[in-house]
Amino acid sequence: MSRRCMLTGAEPHFGKQVSHSHRRSSRRFDPNIQNKRYWLPSENRYVKLKLSTKAIKTVDRRGIESVVAELRAKGIKL
Repeated sequence: MSRRCMLTGAEPHFGKQVSHSHRRSSRRFDPNIQNKRYWLPSENRYVKLKLSTKAIKTVDRRGIESVVAELRAKGIKL
């Protein structure tokens, strides 16, 4: 399963985890990806999107029709 947001493109970043003794080991910072289902009135169906929480707020602000149009312009199949 890809940990990548369909709208913003957010993906994991890598860094170091630092212990109390200051020993460093590699770690991964995952984005908060959620599977979300939206009703698309123009097509009379649901669409499933894999979005970060920031992108969910963007959909709430702009509307699902606008976001779906942008995703299709990027070439993402829904």
